[in-house]
Amino acid sequence: MRRGAVLDSYALLALWAAEMGAEQVDALLQEAGKDAPVLMSYANLGEVLYILERRRGERAPDRALASLALLPIVPVELGRRQTIAAAGLKARYPISYADAICAALGQLSGLPVATGDPEFRALESEVELIWLR
Repeated sequence: MRRGAVLDSYALLALWAAEMGAEQVDALLQEAGKDAPVLMSYANLGEVLYILERRRGERAPDRALASLALLPIVPVELGRRQTIAAAGLKARYPISYADAICAALGQLSGLPVATGDPEFRALESEVELIWLR
């Protein structure tokens, strides 16, 4: 059984929209705790916020942040090690920088990345993935 995960923006959006993969994300959150942390980079949270604002209007980010505060997700600030690791992934693979940041967090934390974003297929040799279906 897996112990914890890193959430990509895809995962949080799927959860909140009850889209494909929402049940898997919910299960990760139900298991979340000290021995099973659920992490998310602030960079990926920023992706969620701008997507929600575009889809649902300028008040959507505030509602999302209020909802996020109720979830056992640990937001992670982008530090030096993660920045360098993400830059290396971005240089070697055809992925967005935000996806590289997420993958780097997975590498550094030793946790799998939960996503349904097909861009992550390029990273299967670099980081363990939980494919949301």
